[in-house]
Amino acid sequence: MFEKSRHVFVYNKTRETFLSFRVKVADSLLSRLIGLLGKRSLQPDSGVWIVPANAVHTIGMLFSFDLVLIDKNFKVVGLRELVRPFTITRPNFKAESVLELPAHSIFRSRTQIGDQLLIERYEAKKPAKSGGADGARLAAGGEETDVHRGPVVPIASRDAHADAPRSNFVGTKTRW
Repeated sequence: MFEKSRHVFVYNKTRETFLSFRVKVADSLLSRLIGLLGKRSLQPDSGVWIVPANAVHTIGMLFSFDLVLIDKNFKVVGLRELVRPFTITRPNFKAESVLELPAHSIFRSRTQIGDQLLIERYEAKKPAKSGGADGARLAAGGEETDVHRGPVVPIASRDAHADAPRSNFVGTKTRW
């Protein structure tokens, strides 16, 4: 009877910002009907993705939120900031789904109409098994391949700065 809730993250590819990291997918009749009803607020990086939908109602809700209307290609076709309780939004017939996000999410992410969104499930990737101590790994055919890693930046220890002269003020160092 109860289904396991699925979560996705929402990334604005156009602005290179995240809208939310933990958005619940509401794609069944019951989950779409309920949406945010019964909640007193939204966590800062959460939300609800209602699929399919092109408008929402906030009858029975207790807080304001931001609404992002998305077409079938995950392009933003409408924005509604600070949707208040006990209202009904007008349908946007270009929209296939809507994102209900915490208030001010649109402003913080700089999202605008026409932006391209990326909506995906996030899964922890299993670490690859190391082929040997030298960093070589086995390819699908059983042959070793070199692992190319990024540059290593050394981090100076706290003791490296112990010889620096200190000022008379507690906890401050003089700059030379």
